Amino acid sequence: MSLPYKLDPEMAKLLRSYLDKLDIKKHRVIIDLENDTVEPEEEYSIDDILESAGILTKKQAEELLKDVESSRKEWD
Repeated sequence: MSLPYKLDPEMAKLLRSYLDKLDIKKHRVIIDLENDTVEPEEEYSIDDILESAGILTKKQAEELLKDVESSRKEWD
């Protein structure tokens, strides 16, 4: 997983405006500059995550926990 870059506030405002015109309401999107596309990123509900947790190996569960902790740090 790569590190996110902070957007300039004006650029973020312009991107939000553009995404609104495309009727994209998701908080996360994937921008593919090579193909000139924008797509909403899949969002999973907590129920989906808990359901799949029962089939994770111990190593996969540890990696998932690391990812969650990392994401929380990014949002703080």
